[in-house]
Amino acid sequence: MDAPRLNIDLGKLHHNASFLVERLATRGISVTGITKAALGSAKIASAMLRAGISSLGDSRVENIEAMRQAQLAATMVLIRSPMLSQVDRVVRHVDISFNTEIEVIRRLSRAAKQAARVHGVVLMIELGDLREGIMPDDLLGTVREMLSLPNICFKGLGTNLACRSGVCPDEKNMALLSELVAAIESTFGLKVEIVSGGNSANLQWALSGAKTGRINDLRLGEAILLGRETLYRQPIDGLHTDAITLTAEVIEAKTKPSKPTGQIAQAAFGEAPAAIDRGEVRQNILAIGQQDTDPCGLLPPAGTQVMGASSDHLILETDDEKLPVGKEVTFQLNYSALVRSMTSPFVAKVNKSCPQTMNNEKGNP
Repeated sequence: MDAPRLNIDLGKLHHNASFLVERLATRGISVTGITKAALGSAKIASAMLRAGISSLGDSRVENIEAMRQAQLAATMVLIRSPMLSQVDRVVRHVDISFNTEIEVIRRLSRAAKQAARVHGVVLMIELGDLREGIMPDDLLGTVREMLSLPNICFKGLGTNLACRSGVCPDEKNMALLSELVAAIESTFGLKVEIVSGGNSANLQWALSGAKTGRINDLRLGEAILLGRETLYRQPIDGLHTDAITLTAEVIEAKTKPSKPTGQIAQAAFGEAPAAIDRGEVRQNILAIGQQDTDPCGLLPPAGTQVMGASSDHLILETDDEKLPVGKEVTFQLNYSALVRSMTSPFVAKVNKSCPQTMNNEKGNP
């Protein structure tokens, strides 16, 4: 079997998605399945849809186009503000886009009118994390102008937390989002359909019993793919944390000194880590590196430790036994390692739907 490879258990992903859909439904919250870390994989998206998710979100229009080509029956949501250079593609392939700039919405309006389509818009609000979002004081003015634009349908409000600054979703900022929804409805006499409270970082708040107010949607990717919440990266009870793993092959197995010799300058990716002389160690090199994944995001098996990496070499130390050349080592991974591995054309993607069926797709998840 090809190595390196991502081992993708579609059954476990389906379980994770189904579990979260059912739990959040009791709180009046639906799930938008986020496919950006899966590179718009039609198979992973299909597993989400079979679990009861009805809308799919991605930050790249290219991934949405790929899912459209796969004829997935879902509402497609672009969760990053559209680039002006892509408004025609967005209008053609995306049902709803998240927006923060009125100029972009104007251009979407023109493109939608020319294409004889109606494009849905969710306005993103800044609530403290200082990534994307309209400042709350500017919201009503933005809504007023947007409502005057042809071929644009105002679908709702959203916010994003815990991505740039690590700000936690809580009762205070979620209540403010609900208050802004109420202000729009009372000012303009309309009903706000979508109130997207955030991402996988919102799960502790959403499942804590706190009042959810008007929040009726969460955008979940990492929680489904890796079974963890994103504030502290702790496993979520009831979810699989090994639905996706990464396997690489040993290409060198030797006993070597633990401390380098000679004058030390920069290594391939910056400053070399300080080394302590621990005598000779069992060192293994695997055929994968910085070009393929985030080495810091790999959790190795018990008895092994990741010591470093260059572009295409990953260095492991083992406690008790030397891993022979040709041996495969499987890692659990964090979000950063997953995104980079999924994007690398040198990492195979193996989709396992059941014990009897396995579909191997080199470079095309």
